[in-house]
Amino acid sequence: MPDSRRGIFYGIAAYTMWGLFPLYWPLLKPSGAIEILAHRMVWSLVVVAVALAVRRHWSWVKQLFRQPAKLGLLTLAAIFVTVNWGTYIYAVNSGHVVESALGYFINPLVNVLFGVALLRERLRPLQWAAVGFGALAVLVLTLDYGRLPWVALTLAFSFGIYGLVKKRANVEATESLAIETLVLLLPAIGYLAWLQTTGTATFGQEGAGHALLLVAGGLITAVPLICFGAAAIRVPLSTIGLLQYIAPILQFACGVLIAKETMPPSRWIGFSIVWLALALFSYDSLRAARQTARSRVAALKAQPERSTT
Repeated sequence: MPDSRRGIFYGIAAYTMWGLFPLYWPLLKPSGAIEILAHRMVWSLVVVAVALAVRRHWSWVKQLFRQPAKLGLLTLAAIFVTVNWGTYIYAVNSGHVVESALGYFINPLVNVLFGVALLRERLRPLQWAAVGFGALAVLVLTLDYGRLPWVALTLAFSFGIYGLVKKRANVEATESLAIETLVLLLPAIGYLAWLQTTGTATFGQEGAGHALLLVAGGLITAVPLICFGAAAIRVPLSTIGLLQYIAPILQFACGVLIAKETMPPSRWIGFSIVWLALALFSYDSLRAARQTARSRVAALKAQPERSTT
C-alpha cells in the first residue's frame, strides 16, 4: 500500500474513532465526568508507557527535560486538553452531543482566528467570509439556546489553543502525550484517592465490566492520537483538513439519530450556516493548496532551463 494511501487510512481511522466517542462515554455511568476524566488521564499514561517500552524508545526523555521551554508548553497543553476532555465527557453524558459536535465544526474557524490574532496571518476574502458566517451561526444558535453555546465554544477554543501550543512545542505525538499525561498524573491520582476515601468512587463498586471500561478509556484515548500522528506525516495538511470533518459529522449523527436530541428549525438554520462557512473554508483551502502545488511544479520545470542558459 502506498504511503499516502496508508496515511489517509490512518486519518480516517483516527477521526472515525473520535466521532464515535459519544457512544462510549455513556457506558461509564454512573461515574461522573471528573472521575472518568481522571481515569482517562491515568490509563492513557499506562498505554503510552507500554507503547514506548515496546519500541524501546526512551532517548528523547533526557533531551526533552533539558528544554524547559518545551516542558512548559507541554504543561500548558496538558491544562487545555484537560479542559477539552472534561467538557466533552460532561457534554456527552448530559445530553449535549449535538452542541459538542458544533464545537468541533467551528474549530477550524477558531484556528483561523488564532492565525490572525496571534500569528498575524492575512486572510483571503473567502476565509473572511467563512469566519463571518461562523460568527453569524453562533449568534443564531445563541438565540436558539437562549444562552451562548458555551459547550461548543469551550471545546472549540480549548482544542484550538491545545493545537497551537502543541505546534509551538513541536514534539512527536506519543512523546507529547506521555509528558501531558505525566503532568496530569498526580492530580488525577489524588482525585481518585479522595473518591475512594469518601466512598463515592465507582471504580470497583459497579462490577468488573465497569472497571474494565474505565481502564479502556486510556486505550481509546491513545490509539486515535497515534493514528492521527501517523496520518499527519504521510498526507498533506489540506487532506487532513478535510478528514477532520468526519468526527463532528459522526458526533452530530450520534446526537440526532441515537441520542434523539431535539433539533428545532432555528437550530437547523444555525448548523446550516456553520456548514456553509466550512464549505467556503474548505473550497478556499483546496484552491490555495492547488495553486501552491502548481507554483512548485512551475519552479521545478524552470530550474533545468536556468541551468542550461
